[in-house]
Amino acid sequence: MSAQIITIRNPATLQTIAELPVANPAEVAAAVARARIAQMIWQGTSFAERSRLLYRLRDLLLDEQEKLADVLTSETGKPRAEVYGNELFYLCDAIGVWAKKGSGFLRAEKIRPHFLLLKAKKVVTIYSPRGVVGIISPWNFPLTLTLGEALPALMAGNAVIIKPSELTPLSAIFGAELAFQAGFPENLLQIVVGYGETGEALIDHADMIAFTGSVETGKRVMRRAAERLIPVSLELGGKDAMIVLKDADLERAAGACVWGALMNAGQVCTSIERVYVEAPVYQQFVDKVVEKVRAMRQGPSDDEVDIGSMTSEEQLSKVEAQVAEAVARGAKALVGGRRNPRYQGYYYEPTVLIDVDPSMSVMKEETFGPIIPILKVKDADEAVRFANDSRYGLSGAIFSRSPTEAWRLAERTQSGSLCINDSLVNFIIPDAPMGGTKDSGFGYRHGAEGIRKFCQQKTVVIDRSSRKEEFPWFPASAKKTRQIRHLLVLLCRSGWSHKLRALKGLIKG
Repeated sequence: MSAQIITIRNPATLQTIAELPVANPAEVAAAVARARIAQMIWQGTSFAERSRLLYRLRDLLLDEQEKLADVLTSETGKPRAEVYGNELFYLCDAIGVWAKKGSGFLRAEKIRPHFLLLKAKKVVTIYSPRGVVGIISPWNFPLTLTLGEALPALMAGNAVIIKPSELTPLSAIFGAELAFQAGFPENLLQIVVGYGETGEALIDHADMIAFTGSVETGKRVMRRAAERLIPVSLELGGKDAMIVLKDADLERAAGACVWGALMNAGQVCTSIERVYVEAPVYQQFVDKVVEKVRAMRQGPSDDEVDIGSMTSEEQLSKVEAQVAEAVARGAKALVGGRRNPRYQGYYYEPTVLIDVDPSMSVMKEETFGPIIPILKVKDADEAVRFANDSRYGLSGAIFSRSPTEAWRLAERTQSGSLCINDSLVNFIIPDAPMGGTKDSGFGYRHGAEGIRKFCQQKTVVIDRSSRKEEFPWFPASAKKTRQIRHLLVLLCRSGWSHKLRALKGLIKG
């Protein structure tokens, strides 16, 4: 591979599907300069016009869904059904939310000062676009986490430059082409392809960075952004826990577990990566999960399959290492536990592990693969304790027929979001904020905060009194000083006797 060329391979077949030039730092700087010009024009457009273009983009995504599926499956190895059911469905729904609600989220807000002497002031907080937003995205959802992340930034009036993963840049390029066809101004949405140097150059020139990826890379992004004091939002790793209580609907819990752990071959930030089950229902739950996993069909994306290949050799090797360590320390693989020998690509069989220990890497470190480790616990409190014993805090799930008990555990669970009797669904609700805690990052996507983060909040104070001057203005005087002291007592001291004396003193001056 040339230092100036990125070779894109299909992870399911290992065939080369594209070669793209790497954007060097000078080219990234030039892209940002072009974006600034486009953004100055775009900022002047109305929300109604921005919404119209978003709806037009949605129409084009639907018109081109077959080609979109070709591009996505070829660079990720995921099943074709997941392209329609996850990436495309999410994008179309998100467009509807931002087009309909974006202007309301950014509407100017009036603030009523509590201080009596400031009642003559009109106070308004407004939201202005930051300028050029840089998005650095991972490979697991190459359209959702590129174009999908750009939607609220564009709706807020920004220009956007995306640095997609070097493994999966074709989906972002395709999405940007559709945006241009929809009528978005030239250079408003651009793609720069490359490795770490390209991302670093984007941090050096953009006005904000939205990063999704690993904890280690997120820390590097934050350090570099700190040199310029530009804001960042970070959605980093996850090790989401699922808790199954003894009163749970086990059939639903098992189905949600398999879906939440194995969708996209487990390559989801909010995948279920560890499962804690109360002892009385442990064996029943394990049996149901094993039955469902054994029935899963794995293979090329064009076939009618449930799970495809993983996206990279590096990630597959990490999964192999975690499973090997767990088995060497006493864990058992009831299903899977190896590469799929029927295919030459990056296929790892969906795997169920039991007899795991909390200290194993498969229970502590992010896996990002099709592995379901299940641990028996004595009660709900122990389950929550294990769930919280993690450096990650992105999402999770609790299954119980008792709303009171499920809510009690949800309040104690250390995560940015949580599902009760469901899994993964929190990501596909663009109306609701989603973010992490601890090493899972900070900042939100979706909801009001998901678009406001791409804005500079500004407070405007307007005087409505028409007075020639204000009380504290120059010149200072002994009389003003006495009046201020009496005013402090009147406003801040409790007790009517204090207030009465202060009022008398204020009147006398």
